[in-house]
Amino acid sequence: MVRAAPRTDGPLVVCEHGAFGCAADWAIVQEKLAALGVRSLAYDRAGMGHSEPGPGSRDGRAANADLAALLHAVGEHGPVVLAGHSMGGLTTRLFALTWPERVRGLVLVDAMTPDVIGLPGAPHAIGGFGQVLRLAAFGARFGAMVPVSFVSGNLIGLTGEAQVEKRRIHASARHAHWAAAEVLEWPVTSRQAGAADLDPALPVAVVTAGAMPQRRRLKVLQEVPARRSTSGYIQHVAGATHANLLGPRHAHEVVRGVMHVLGTVEG
Repeated sequence: MVRAAPRTDGPLVVCEHGAFGCAADWAIVQEKLAALGVRSLAYDRAGMGHSEPGPGSRDGRAANADLAALLHAVGEHGPVVLAGHSMGGLTTRLFALTWPERVRGLVLVDAMTPDVIGLPGAPHAIGGFGQVLRLAAFGARFGAMVPVSFVSGNLIGLTGEAQVEKRRIHASARHAHWAAAEVLEWPVTSRQAGAADLDPALPVAVVTAGAMPQRRRLKVLQEVPARRSTSGYIQHVAGATHANLLGPRHAHEVVRGVMHVLGTVEG
């Protein structure tokens, strides 16, 4: 768990990493938020990074129960802003549906939505990704992921301690095992997150990687939560990739999305 910025009266920004991600992914975004006096918290979901494994299946409801327990344990009882990258967009949406009184807004960072799984080839790709992670977990037991981590662990462009931490985590067999467990529950989590529509009054910022013509079918789906919100914000970041959207070149665009939501809920 990583906190950034001193305690203030404003909402806490809770940062959810994507599949095979970790809290370190948000280091640059958190640094920029802290410079603006915005509190944030990034954490590793169960079994990944520094977190102990959780009981039962690793679907969205299990992940959200863990987050609710974490917020209680650290004394955060007020409404928060949830920022979710990639698969983390599903769990943040589900949290907002389950505990709407606990959420002041959503920031969806190249995030998956429930409808994405309906795109041609998506179920096969997701299942294949889960199996690749299972193989990575097996290989990591024999050190095979160490050299791979020097590539996969720095796609964001992290620096300093966050860079070292990300590489170490990507070489971990336990991390890959529990990341696979989450990904293989992706269809279940998608159904959970798509069971109802978000409240239109909930501020939603959508920040995606690449200009609109790139991956247009996906981007149309990613835009939907913001378009349905009365306080929506959409930014397609030209030149950004799914990973480096959180990095030094483009993190300011994510921060703009956060500040839009904070300005809406505090205004």
